[in-house]
Amino acid sequence: MRIIFIFLFFFVSFIQAQEVHKAVIDLRTGDISRFENSILKGIPYVIETYRNKLEDLKVVVVAHGNSYKFFLKDLKNTPYEKEKNLVKKHKEIGERLKNLVKTYNVRFEICEAGMRARKIPAEKLYPFVKPAPTALNSIIYWQEKGYKYMLFD
Repeated sequence: MRIIFIFLFFFVSFIQAQEVHKAVIDLRTGDISRFENSILKGIPYVIETYRNKLEDLKVVVVAHGNSYKFFLKDLKNTPYEKEKNLVKKHKEIGERLKNLVKTYNVRFEICEAGMRARKIPAEKLYPFVKPAPTALNSIIYWQEKGYKYMLFD
């Protein structure tokens, strides 16, 4: 009985000792290489560095500005359907975003106001991308929850 108590004490202490870091990323860039480096490669790398220290990093990405194009499952009849570089990498980007959600629990939100202005219907979004009334609403919400602000422009 004593051993079980000691084990439980250390287990609870270990769980409490794990730090949870939180970041909300204000994503505005439409540049594919910047997007790949900062989001598709950068986020997994940073999360892994925290995991290696037995810490956790929660990330929310709020997309607006020129970044809408990266979160569309279908580019047809959008302002981005003729961007050759994007069309070429579209499937790969989608798979890598899906992996960020599945493997690293990254949350993606997108500005509905900007979608309306660009005439992008919600049905065009990947299912894991959640619309928010505005990017500012979302960023404020996550900052109030303790998430640190980061700008990726």
